[in-house]
Amino acid sequence: MLLQFYGLECGWCHKMVPFVERLEKEHGIKVEKYEVWHNEENAKKMAEYADGVCAGVPFFFNTETKQAICGAAPYEALVEWAGINNE
Repeated sequence: MLLQFYGLECGWCHKMVPFVERLEKEHGIKVEKYEVWHNEENAKKMAEYADGVCAGVPFFFNTETKQAICGAAPYEALVEWAGINNE
């Protein structure tokens, strides 16, 4: 499962939207998105996955590989994080 944690007013999170949409469209995958600045339950969920890994958003976590991305990243990093083989 691919998880994305973000804040509604987070500029860096907004910059990642086109990359996540492209990832989903081009590779037919789904990234589950959780807003954490205004949703306490989502913030708790992020804390479980981000413990010691990341203290802010955007935060991406792959539950299968345990790979994480903390902060904004290029599209290629998202592809690698998602475990997509581009050979």
